[in-house]
Amino acid sequence: MIKLTLAPHNTQRFTLKRAAVLTIAIVFMLATPIQFASVVSADDYDARIAQIQAQIDTYQNQIKNLNAQADSYQKELDSLTAQRAIIQQEIDKKQLEHDKLVADIAANEKKIEQNKEGLGKTLADLYVSSDVSPFEMLMSSQNIGEYIDKESYRNTIKDNLVRAIASIKRLKAELETQKKDVDRVIAEQQLARDALVAKEQEQSSLIAETRGEQAAYSGLVAKREQEKAEVMRAQQAAIEAAARRGGGVANILPGDPNKGGYPWEGGCYVDGYGMSHGGTNGLGYDPLGYGCRQCVSYTAYKVGQRTGNYPMYWGNANMWPGSARAAGYTYGTTPKPNSVGVIMAGTYGHVVWVEAVNGDGTIDVSQYNYYNAGGAGWGNYSKMRVSQYTYDYYIYF
Repeated sequence: MIKLTLAPHNTQRFTLKRAAVLTIAIVFMLATPIQFASVVSADDYDARIAQIQAQIDTYQNQIKNLNAQADSYQKELDSLTAQRAIIQQEIDKKQLEHDKLVADIAANEKKIEQNKEGLGKTLADLYVSSDVSPFEMLMSSQNIGEYIDKESYRNTIKDNLVRAIASIKRLKAELETQKKDVDRVIAEQQLARDALVAKEQEQSSLIAETRGEQAAYSGLVAKREQEKAEVMRAQQAAIEAAARRGGGVANILPGDPNKGGYPWEGGCYVDGYGMSHGGTNGLGYDPLGYGCRQCVSYTAYKVGQRTGNYPMYWGNANMWPGSARAAGYTYGTTPKPNSVGVIMAGTYGHVVWVEAVNGDGTIDVSQYNYYNAGGAGWGNYSKMRVSQYTYDYYIYF
């Protein structure tokens, strides 16, 4: 509200001249409509100016933050593109290794055929030689030394034949094993490439939604956070429902101070919506392409710790059986120690590492990102004893 300030009346007596002037002024005032101007103090103007400037600063900061957010998305997109290029180069490299192994196997098969022909002749010669009795061989020999030489020659042929066959079989098995390993790596890298392409598309969409649309960004973020919270609540409900169907959680086990050896917890945190931040690349990811301190990040580490092959970009937890099959691993419904248990329900599913299989139908598991287990909220390490029927599948390593 603007306050009007009026000058106080002068209490001194007017002179006649002043009275006459005042009289004339009153006449003019009566003839003309009276208009009062609003009188505002300098302090009021300054306060209003400062208030408006503060609003301007707030809007500018919002725009700056939104632009920074878009820049962050762009940096992440650039990082994903670079990762995809590296993975594509790795795929090309492994494909060349694969093609070389195929050529080696073909050459080896040709060599086997050639050896078969040679071995056939050797067998024929050996067969003919075997028809001669030791007595006949002795009688046809000039002396005992010649007989011994013939017998040694025949034994040498047999030994060489056995070694040649064993060597050929061993070489073929080695090449087939190498080819299988290369096929598995190529399949994993193709999964990694496809996952990065999906992430690139998601980042491009975020950039398109944020750049130049700062006014709508806050509403977009709030909406996405709400959707994310609902998805995570539903996901946890699905995990708990699976546990109840299996008989519920039998026991919360003491946590491992070493947290299963998981190396990517430092510098990473998971927010109230289950989203990973920080991580080895500052964008919330571990070196394998999973969100740090997520269930899939932990099980991928445990698989690599056991086998030496770290699954990269196998997708969400409920995608793991298909990714495992593509990589050459098997899965079933029977739990085994050092396997990965999979809950398929929910948007993402859930995976755990099977530590032990007990005789009473329960299993001991370790995991990350079971809500309010091992700590408040998401992203914590925990161990549980649950029914073996809690999980839909077990992937064997």
